Amino acid sequence: MRKFTFLLVCILLAGTASAQIQTPQPSPSAKMEQMVGLTSIQLEYSRPSMRGREVFGNLVPYDKMWRAGANTNTTISFSDDVMIGGKKLPAGAYAIFTVPNKKSWEVIFYTDTNNWGLPEKWNESKVALKATAEAQKMPMEMETFTMVIDELTNNSAVISFLWGDTVASFKVDVPTESKTMANIEKALNGPTASDYYGAAVYYFEEGKDIKQALTWINKSVDMQKDVPYYMLRKKSLIEAKAGNKKDAIATAKKSLAGAKKEGNKDYVKMNEDSLKEWGAK
Repeated sequence: MRKFTFLLVCILLAGTASAQIQTPQPSPSAKMEQMVGLTSIQLEYSRPSMRGREVFGNLVPYDKMWRAGANTNTTISFSDDVMIGGKKLPAGAYAIFTVPNKKSWEVIFYTDTNNWGLPEKWNESKVALKATAEAQKMPMEMETFTMVIDELTNNSAVISFLWGDTVASFKVDVPTESKTMANIEKALNGPTASDYYGAAVYYFEEGKDIKQALTWINKSVDMQKDVPYYMLRKKSLIEAKAGNKKDAIATAKKSLAGAKKEGNKDYVKMNEDSLKEWGAK
């Protein structure tokens, strides 16, 4: 009995020791996403507060690199290539580092986002772009460090850092016009081979009008010079389901040849099994 009681106490103590108490973080994390035209911009950062301290020139020294927040790297991501200060920044995710000054900040986009604060060893080859953010005094104070994406148009936005009595901002230009024109051109040119293929596969797999599926798959194939073996495989299945066994066999043989050429054993077997099932010679 004593042994059992002792074991139970040990288990309870172990459970108590491993329990974690959750408390508010001094610099809570924040996430935001903003669509600018047709481009997604996402921010993720931690938000320290003033708590009676003088920020820039004291807590955050001038002319020294700052991680623009707290804890892990402040990160920004763009779904498209963008332009900042007349320079191209490729789509992707970046850590943001800054060098604050009274009149302007240097904003650095760094390709390595996995740092706690500043990188232990700075690697200039990981700098994707450097930009300038104009700094101004605000008529009021911002207690908690804040980043905003504002002044939205179809083609641009302004990203700002606000803390204490200071705001520093830079403009981001997005490729809305080129993306929109490409979408218009695509729509006016009609459906692509992939569009017809996707529609045919959906109709086939959902048991809808098989004749319509056959029409669409034929249009897809007719629009292509070198039809992939996996598309021909699907075409043969649609033809077979539509009752065109002769056509299905001919198409499956083409798919089989393509699969053998590419070394795809799965498609080789599937085509061979279908040809046997359909009585091919």
